Amino acid sequence: MSNSITLPPDLAAKVEERVASGEADNAVEVIRAGLAALEADEVRRFEALRAKIERSISDPRPSIPADDVFAEILNGLDAETHE
Repeated sequence: MSNSITLPPDLAAKVEERVASGEADNAVEVIRAGLAALEADEVRRFEALRAKIERSISDPRPSIPADDVFAEILNGLDAETHE
């Protein structure tokens, strides 16, 4: 199965620069590396979110009811609009 895509001129030029500089043997390698970088970034963001959730769950301080949090946020927004 063969797929083809047409890149906008600015992206095509960047792909061509990578191949011309020897960073990649061909356009497929450039695209593959870009996708791998995106996937690695997604994994890092997911792991960071998971770590935040774990810290939150492990936090010994008492929880604040969501209604109280939202009321405080809305009060703060109200105060800003009346300044």
